[in-house]
Amino acid sequence: MKFEIVAKTLFGLEDVLAGELEALGAEDIKKLNRAVSFTGDNEMLYRANLHLRTAVKLLKPIHHFKAQNEQELYDAVYEYDWQQHFEQQKTFAIDSVVHSRFFNHSQFVSLRTKDAIADQFRNKTGRRPSVDTIDPDILINIRISEDECTLSLDSSGEPLFKRGYRITRDLAPLNEVLAAGMIMLSGWDKKSSLYDPMCGSGTLLIEAALLANNIPPGIFRKKFGFENWKDFDDELFSRLYNEEEPEPQYKPLIGGSDILPRVIKIAEKNVKNASLRNRIKLAESAIDSANPPEGPGWVVTNPPYGERLKQPDILKLYQTIGSSLKHKFSGYQAWILTSNRQALKQLGLHADEKFTLYNGSLECTFNKYELFSGKRRDFVTNK
Repeated sequence: MKFEIVAKTLFGLEDVLAGELEALGAEDIKKLNRAVSFTGDNEMLYRANLHLRTAVKLLKPIHHFKAQNEQELYDAVYEYDWQQHFEQQKTFAIDSVVHSRFFNHSQFVSLRTKDAIADQFRNKTGRRPSVDTIDPDILINIRISEDECTLSLDSSGEPLFKRGYRITRDLAPLNEVLAAGMIMLSGWDKKSSLYDPMCGSGTLLIEAALLANNIPPGIFRKKFGFENWKDFDDELFSRLYNEEEPEPQYKPLIGGSDILPRVIKIAEKNVKNASLRNRIKLAESAIDSANPPEGPGWVVTNPPYGERLKQPDILKLYQTIGSSLKHKFSGYQAWILTSNRQALKQLGLHADEKFTLYNGSLECTFNKYELFSGKRRDFVTNK
């Protein structure tokens, strides 16, 4: 039986996610704000959790209703049959998203939703299920837009950007979903070299290697939320989990470097944990000493934005980045994510393409730069 599914994502990655879903065979794909809806069965739900690189979580809407006050909310949640989805022995938690003039506080919505569910179990079974806000068996999402309310089961559990391969982090790790989205937005062909000269903990490189080698990003996770649902099909999930992926057509050179020795050690541990030591080459070096493979290729990088550096230092860093890209990466296209637009001007490069993305709460620009020898006029003329 097919049903509605909503895949949540980050701002700016809706088109990429819709493309992933189309490739998986999802139906009725519709792009929303920071989300994509589609239809599918349990097999599609399990497959999407395993394979989607730019989804943060996958929700299964189970009940739609209207409410304009606390009592209407409580009654509608209470009247729904929750025992069809989980048993009293399971722990649960509520995640709420509220944009409404009728309800001002998402925590209050979560509390009343929790009370209604627990009261129904108590009245039917004599016992209330326990709430576990840290690691619940069942995670229930309620979204309220004005008086339109939707209850959904969270099939992912922990957010899907928590891949499971990153066992240690540097000071400002890049979200894995954002990293995968950057790689896919760049249009990397999976056969040309890819290099990150400020690789940090190696997230961009790992996501690129997973993509190039057809390795599902969910393969490292210990569990998904749907494994605690009453209708969980263990045999189906085991078959999907153990499916052999097609051999990659190409084996591109993927490498990166960073100036800090301790950061490179972190990246090495993460690469090892992702079983990609033979796919990713790491080196300790500053960007102006980087030794990338010969082009053509892609540079995809997330340099510091300046939160920890003084203004003159961050401007100088971006000048060095620009100079290094010009002299060391001829034949590459460079993609740079940053929230510091003033520093970006110090690159001395003309952006050929721009996207707006968010790194956490920071609005960033993701810019493409064609790198070439000689004058840009000659390069454009010869393209």
